[in-house]
Amino acid sequence: MPSVASYLLAALGGNPSPSTKDIKKILGSVGIEADDNRLNKVISELNRRNIEDVIAQGIGKLASLTASEAVTVSAAPGSAQKKDEKEEESEEPGSDMGFGLFD
Repeated sequence: MPSVASYLLAALGGNPSPSTKDIKKILGSVGIEADDNRLNKVISELNRRNIEDVIAQGIGKLASLTASEAVTVSAAPGSAQKKDEKEEESEEPGSDMGFGLFD
């Protein structure tokens, strides 16, 4: 996914045909090392295509999803309650290490 995002950044920034060097430079600027296999796949799929058209096609595909297809992961029943119980247990008196908000 970072390779796709970097390709899009370069293309939308005015480079109609970003190279692997361009994408690696973008990824490297934020400390991400590019996977050459994925990078080559991204470039081969998107090279010489109009990025605005690719984005428009993607938005059209997202619009056709139903709500149940778009959200495939749901929280287990009761998971929120268990989290709240753990938070309550950790809030013991004196757990502020002697520092209060208004001291």
